[in-house]
Amino acid sequence: MKETTSLLNRLFDSGILFSTGIDGLYGRSGVFEDVIARFDALVTAFGGEDKAEVVRFPPAMNRAHFERSGYLKSFPQLAGTVHSFCGDDHGHAQLMECLAAGEDWTGQQKATDVVLTPAACYPLYPLIANRGVLKPEGALFDLQSYCFRHEPSVEPTRMQLFRMREYVRAGTPDQVVAFRADWLERGGKLIEMLELPFHVDVANDPFFGRAGRMMKNNQRDQGLKFELLVPVNSTEAPTACLSFNYHQDHFGRTWGIETADGAVAHTACVGFGLERVAIALFRHHGTDVQSWPSAVRKVLWG
Repeated sequence: MKETTSLLNRLFDSGILFSTGIDGLYGRSGVFEDVIARFDALVTAFGGEDKAEVVRFPPAMNRAHFERSGYLKSFPQLAGTVHSFCGDDHGHAQLMECLAAGEDWTGQQKATDVVLTPAACYPLYPLIANRGVLKPEGALFDLQSYCFRHEPSVEPTRMQLFRMREYVRAGTPDQVVAFRADWLERGGKLIEMLELPFHVDVANDPFFGRAGRMMKNNQRDQGLKFELLVPVNSTEAPTACLSFNYHQDHFGRTWGIETADGAVAHTACVGFGLERVAIALFRHHGTDVQSWPSAVRKVLWG
């Protein structure tokens, strides 16, 4: 914990991040945003030759789609909903009275038709389904979105609102498994160019509850999720900066996505935590980007 708070304070003191008074919710400096933009461009350089379809979603998604996705079954503790005041003049007066008295004023808030996006790929699957049967070569998408997960923390890499860059592959099992294997190799080469220490290991998502423990074990046993881990907050518990996920036919069955031969489509994705990689760079190369290793500066700034 001491090492974690020390890094966060260093980022605050150097003006890289700005405190808002809420753990995991930070302002970003121009320097921080420039590093994000440079790394994002590097990801594009690595994946651009694949000619993925570029799609950018807002940081909120259709609530009905979110409910259908199964996210609440697995990760209710991370979900974020959007509520708004739906009362009349009397209700507004009550709201203002509560606010003036320092009491809870949210009683007349009601859920809207949107929720906060939990992962960049979640709005994509209904879009794929609406297009009909996949082509024989399947489909490949390039995504980026702000995402929300309710897990306040003083770890600077565990933000509640963060950006995720993803490539998502939909198609036959062979197509998506090959895609993930390719990006496992590419991801390592990309991080090597940034001179960051890392290793890749099997992983699991933070499934909720008693049933979640079995799901975690199954995910690890089947090798469905790998993470590229960089020591950032501590050397004992390295941070997942990239993730490589094979969803099998979960989203294909959920949304009725079919391959050209009529089978249920499989999907896989590679995700890049943009803020996490940026913080890893500041952690290992210092808060003054002008003093970063020349090879790293050349990779990012040319």
